[in-house]
Amino acid sequence: MNLLIMGLPGAGKGTQAAKIVERFGVAHISTGDMFRAAMANQTEMGKLAKSYIDKGELVPDEVTNGIVKERLAQTDIAEKGFLLDGYPRTIEQAYALDQTLAELNITLDGVINIEVNPDSLLERLSGRIIHKVTGETFHKVFNPPAGDYNEDDYYQREDDKPETVKRRLDVNIAQGEPILAHYREKNLVHDIQGNQEIDSVFADVEKVISSLK
Repeated sequence: MNLLIMGLPGAGKGTQAAKIVERFGVAHISTGDMFRAAMANQTEMGKLAKSYIDKGELVPDEVTNGIVKERLAQTDIAEKGFLLDGYPRTIEQAYALDQTLAELNITLDGVINIEVNPDSLLERLSGRIIHKVTGETFHKVFNPPAGDYNEDDYYQREDDKPETVKRRLDVNIAQGEPILAHYREKNLVHDIQGNQEIDSVFADVEKVISSLK
């Protein structure tokens, strides 16, 4: 079973990915893990990636694509299948993945897309506040401090501020839409409603994956 998982930040993609790996025994391939492994093993692409990272530069697509290809060519993939998480991030990477899979004679069985309304995600991601004195973390909606608290006693990290979160979501939506459209043309996308309890989301994911086997 060879799968790809997609979803906006905060949609619960990481949680569902972990459950899929545990339930179906596929190899979890995330870009971060791949980069670390390639650099640790000093593969050709790993050394190339390190040369950019050490200079504080972005790793070019051709290197990222090469690292993915190295990983997909390993023997455990043929035995277990994979769940690709965090790649492709751009439509160009999606085209490169098509080519890689064709060269390795691997078929992509499905794309699991965890759908959550961006407005809900904005509330979910921008509600985090931190107590200035204790450093304790709360959420304005889902885990507020007890009683009538004074907002002046709390602060938000730049990453958690609504305007920053909205920018991040907008970028992810703009990048993700062409990728989803590309896979929809291939009839590979399975939309899962992510605004449910975690176990309910996974029950829907499980149904889809079981139907693909």
